[in-house]
Amino acid sequence: MGRVNTEGLKAKRATPGVRQSQRIRRKQHFAALVLARGGSKGIPLKNIKILAGTPLLGWVLRAALDSEQFDSVWVSTDHDDIAAVARKFGAQVHRRSAEVSKDTTSSLDTILEFLESHKEVHVVGHLQCTSPCLHPRHLKDVVKMFKEEQYDSVFSVVRHHHFRWKEVLKAGELTQPLNLNPAKRPRRQDWRGELCENGSFYFATTKLINTNCLQGGKITYYEMESEYSVDIDVDIDWPIAEQRVKRYGYYGKIAEIKLLVCSLDEQLVEFLSSNKGNADMLGLSTLQSLKNKSVSVEFLPNTNTSKFGSKKQKGELMEIAQSKLSTVENLVNKLGITWKNVACFGNTVYDLEYLKRAEVRGATRDAAPPVLEVANYICTQNGAMKSWEEFAEHVLLLLEKLENKSP
Repeated sequence: MGRVNTEGLKAKRATPGVRQSQRIRRKQHFAALVLARGGSKGIPLKNIKILAGTPLLGWVLRAALDSEQFDSVWVSTDHDDIAAVARKFGAQVHRRSAEVSKDTTSSLDTILEFLESHKEVHVVGHLQCTSPCLHPRHLKDVVKMFKEEQYDSVFSVVRHHHFRWKEVLKAGELTQPLNLNPAKRPRRQDWRGELCENGSFYFATTKLINTNCLQGGKITYYEMESEYSVDIDVDIDWPIAEQRVKRYGYYGKIAEIKLLVCSLDEQLVEFLSSNKGNADMLGLSTLQSLKNKSVSVEFLPNTNTSKFGSKKQKGELMEIAQSKLSTVENLVNKLGITWKNVACFGNTVYDLEYLKRAEVRGATRDAAPPVLEVANYICTQNGAMKSWEEFAEHVLLLLEKLENKSP
């Protein structure tokens, strides 16, 4: 659990006036706000770059929405593609002006512009898109602090054990320790370290924000564990960030997967069906791991669509799409499960109908646009041959998190 600054927070018997004030505070409008500009210089469109199968923006939106602590969840953006991703994950979109979309624009200026159009908001939870390991429980803790203790601002921190030294700027100048006595250098376990902002979130009342300040008034911090303090602005090594997110990211409200359906080329389906005993070939070891967890794995052959040209043939193709849906529905009924227990992988529009119904929906990076729209896991590579095993490993990871009750 994150640590809360509890100095001066001893429980007191509330007078009737205080209790009434607390009731009024609970009626206030809490808005989660993610700022996602399209003009990132370091990594183009970084805010929607795929990180561990999910657009970067999606990680914080999933946590915000599943926390069920906000009256509204917003993304402030100037870019159509970012707006589309925001809506896909269930957020509302505030189209920011060009005036607050510059490289030099501060977060505070962008929040102030948002508040000009949303007078109903009383408290803003400014969530950083670049902190993908944020969890609903962190946000629940902070909103509870706001409502019960009536803070004006709360921000996230992480504890570091770094010995700091003065920077040398002039020739001949000597450095000096800033937070230690070298003659009595403490052991790590004997030193509590220092609290540093981790940039994950900043909560503040609109009253405080309108004084051009995000941190002030009755203020405190919320300490997050170091493993959840991932900042993509700093950690520019994307593969390393992905590994951290796979371990500590929030994957949503995970249901137990009982059926995995993969739509693959006919030749690949035949190969997998005839080589089930060879665990060293094309991901069969992953399949075996899934079956060990009582997951039924089924493959659907893709149809070669190039030969379908006439309207009649197109109609036949839609029949094939309906047939795929019926096939998966029959599997669901046969196993006595619901679509909540189904994971599906596909890449063509003919996979769309059953993908839309599944709880976990995977797609190749080059899948048809409608498929990418409904997918909640997008693989890193093109083509089903290279991607289906990655999706199967993702399903395996979800099951492991569920078994370990990992948040």
